[in-house]
Amino acid sequence: MKKKLSPAQSKELLDTLALRFEKNMARHKGLDWSKVQAKIEKSPEKLWSLNEMQNSGGEPDVVGFDKKTSEYIFMDCAAESPKERRSICYDHQALESRKENKPANSAVEMASEMGIELLTEEQYRELQQLGKFDLKTSSWIQTPAPIRKLGGALFCDRRYDTVFLYHNGAESYYAARGFRGVLKV
Repeated sequence: MKKKLSPAQSKELLDTLALRFEKNMARHKGLDWSKVQAKIEKSPEKLWSLNEMQNSGGEPDVVGFDKKTSEYIFMDCAAESPKERRSICYDHQALESRKENKPANSAVEMASEMGIELLTEEQYRELQQLGKFDLKTSSWIQTPAPIRKLGGALFCDRRYDTVFLYHNGAESYYAARGFRGVLKV
């Protein structure tokens, strides 16, 4: 699969990201869009991944800068778990374990195809410091291997002005559960 956007697609996405950046300055205080854009433009595959995040309803935005790696951190900032990434189980193993009523895909598989990663619990909680997300939906997050080995998976949401961490069988899926991704550029 071609992981590069046409010049027109690139311009459209960069314009969308720039507008979102300007409208949500509280998410990235002290960061300069021109530097972010210059970094994105040097990495066509990452631009493609941002486009995948955007096209699936994620509304990616810059939420920080990793000083150790000199990378900008993008996360899905849609109010609810991205619409085109819901009704999916946790990972491929969970998908394969279902005998009937299989979902179309899994969170881990979709993220990998998009070139992004599921948020960790820590990243999810950091995102929630920047706004109120998942008030009606929930999002799968990276699950520690010991929990996954026993058949479980983790997800989070925000209710009662509190961020909650829950568990479920990895093979479960719900219309209101998807996943949020992170991408470093």
